[in-house]
Amino acid sequence: MHETGKPPPKQIICVKWGTAYGAEYVNRLYGMLSRNVTGAFRLVCLTDNIEGIRSEVDTVPLPDLGCSAPQRSAGKWRKLVLWGADIPALTGFHGPVLFIDLDSVIVDSIDDYFSYGSPHEVITARNWAKPLRHLGQTSVFRFPAGGVPVLLEAFRANPQAIADRYGFEQHYVTAMAPGGLKFWPSAWTRHFRLHCLPPWPLRYVWPARLPSGAKIVTFPGGPNPGDVQLGRWLPTDPCGLSVRQHLRRVWSEHKRSAGRLLREMRHFTLPVSWITSSWRE
Repeated sequence: MHETGKPPPKQIICVKWGTAYGAEYVNRLYGMLSRNVTGAFRLVCLTDNIEGIRSEVDTVPLPDLGCSAPQRSAGKWRKLVLWGADIPALTGFHGPVLFIDLDSVIVDSIDDYFSYGSPHEVITARNWAKPLRHLGQTSVFRFPAGGVPVLLEAFRANPQAIADRYGFEQHYVTAMAPGGLKFWPSAWTRHFRLHCLPPWPLRYVWPARLPSGAKIVTFPGGPNPGDVQLGRWLPTDPCGLSVRQHLRRVWSEHKRSAGRLLREMRHFTLPVSWITSSWRE
């Protein structure tokens, strides 16, 4: 409950399940919010494991999806629990809630994400990987708590058919959001690979830049910000290889496949200082 006469805390929610992201990701998200949200806020984490999460975060057991998870889709369908009519952590709250993926880096004030548009609208980042299509990217999106239950209800009725048709959870949200999606201003939410990382081979000599006007940088499809700040693409890669060392390693591991060789040659990043300074508790 908030004090009478004061605005309610800004509501932010994240989801952590499985082993891909540890408690430190939730803790960093809270730290970034504390530096980039004006006034009171509340971070809710829906999770299957609360161990190590800082006490300021409201942890709630991840609700059941209510149906069998699709078996032939790479989409993050578990995130659809956010669209339920009653999320336990938000019972009685009917305002806008901001979802942020755990592998996002907040680099500036995000107050505008709470005031932009109507509180009843579903607002997402644009899917920049498919710029010619009107698709949302759900690394960062705002939704009215409990206000769009049709998304989860329709999915539960035939989850595998929906997954086969849309492929990804964010494509399904784009198609089914009542009234359609609204997008954030383009400068606010940036995609690391598409907007920050220099094109290959310039990334061999220039580190990723922070675009002007960016508030949140997202990392859909990798690499992970924790690896980028160390100058590597994957957690299994050595840290801080020189270009020559990187090319030598890629050649020795993938020389028998021209396609794989070219792809792995591109998987290179120099350490990025603005990630290190922002992505912390």
